[in-house]
Formats: sequence, C-alpha cells, structure tokens
Amino acid sequence: RFVFAYEITITNNGTEVVQLHSRHWIITDALGEVQEVRGPGVVGEQPILSPGESFRYTSGAVLPTARGTMRGTYQMHRGDGARFDAEIAEFLLERPFSLN
Repeated sequence: RFVFAYEITITNNGTEVVQLHSRHWIITDALGEVQEVRGPGVVGEQPILSPGESFRYTSGAVLPTARGTMRGTYQMHRGDGARFDAEIAEFLLERPFSLN
C-alpha cells in the first residue's frame, strides 16, 4: 500500500465568477486497475473564484502499487447558472527512488 500526496492550484482564467461544485477523479495504478472518486467540492470546500483568483489545496491518494496516475474534472458553476467541466490533465504518482 502506497500513500501519495498531491497539491493542486485552481486558477480562474476566465472573465466571470465561478464556483467549484464537484470533482471526478480517475485513478489508475501500475497494474491498470482503475478507481473513480466523485464527490462535492474539494477537501470539504466549494471555493468561489473571481477572475484571476486561485485556490490551492493538498490531498492524497492510496494505491496498491508504487506508481500510478490521476486525471479528472471539476464541475464548475458560473453565476448565471451555466455549468462546465474543467479538465484536469493526467499527472504521475510515483514513489521516490531509494537505495537500501
């Protein structure tokens, strides 16, 4: 069992206020096993971001292998009620190299 920490910074590069409503993560381990995680907000928050504003958080994932990947989406809501998915590019989870 391997525990990974990751830090995410979400920046509103648009021209309207948006709120992060929910998340959907696709986590794949080195054996190709996939787990999906869905839920409201991130780390117990549903941040509201004005144009140019950022929100940073740290979270974690547990995998049975020393390597894996994560990718996903955040569902965002604009002030006018419109919704859109913000894509999260795939990133690597990997145990640091060590010599015994």
